[in-house]
Amino acid sequence: MTIHVVESTLPNGRFSHYFSERDFSALSLAGHYVQEHASRYAARHTVRGLHFQTTPRPQTKVVRVQRGRIHDVIVDIRRHSPTFGRHAAVDLAAGDWTQLHVPPGFAHGFCTLEPDTEVVFRLSDYNEASLLRGLRWNDPALGIAWPCGDTPAFVYDVDLGWPGLAELHSPFD
Repeated sequence: MTIHVVESTLPNGRFSHYFSERDFSALSLAGHYVQEHASRYAARHTVRGLHFQTTPRPQTKVVRVQRGRIHDVIVDIRRHSPTFGRHAAVDLAAGDWTQLHVPPGFAHGFCTLEPDTEVVFRLSDYNEASLLRGLRWNDPALGIAWPCGDTPAFVYDVDLGWPGLAELHSPFD
């Protein structure tokens, strides 16, 4: 689900808030977040993901772009979901101030569309390296049309070793 930031125009710019517990609750979204961090990617067509944090501490993520643009992808990894293995994608850009809500049970990844892109993540639980899991970004079973095709400029080593959908042992029902 994409979330549009509440904003207003000022005489010399604009004002916005990225989070309001009242607004998020009205949309039945997580209202409690414990961590926010940002990461910067130098190269256009850098691919990250597809990541998720497993039980017992799954995370809700809210993703936005501070600088640049990304092609953002989520994959349903809830085993008994009618949309298991299907993905949704949206482009996020710094200028549009749109955010993507990623609930537990979805793997998340993206491809940068511009150099020097900065992505901000708000999380409902702390990152725990021992609980990090993933799904192979280029698994043909997912049918994701990445903007970089099969030849990204850069993929982190950790993201090269994730299983495909057929091998994934998802903890999410």
